[in-house]
Amino acid sequence: MQGRKGTEEIIIHCAATRPEQDIDAREIDRWHRQKGWLQIGYHFVIKRDGSIEIGRDVDDVGAHARGHNSYSVGVCMIGGLNEDGNPEGVYTDAQWVMLRILVDGLKTRYPDAKVIGHNEISDKACPSFDVGEWNGRGN
Repeated sequence: MQGRKGTEEIIIHCAATRPEQDIDAREIDRWHRQKGWLQIGYHFVIKRDGSIEIGRDVDDVGAHARGHNSYSVGVCMIGGLNEDGNPEGVYTDAQWVMLRILVDGLKTRYPDAKVIGHNEISDKACPSFDVGEWNGRGN
């Protein structure tokens, strides 16, 4: 794998799954390999129970945000869709807690990185919530 140039952004994503779909990094890895990618595109995955799984090595270039991969870390939360399949940030309390812990840890390691949602750099709803509002507009 190729190393990232630096870390300017921490990009929050969702798996675009319904609440009852309790998938993991292995499943996302399978999806991404079916697309012809080398492996899972995200660096971290936060499961419905709040556990954090490692995807790509954090020092490797990800495959999660076109045009931003060489200088960003990708975090994917399982969920992002409501029961009807529409974008909605219906994450578990455990996921919210672990997202805060993970992002705070990443900000300690990469203090100048901006924390943004995938929807801020693409025309997708992902991660189905306002990351700036969640993060207190602080970066």
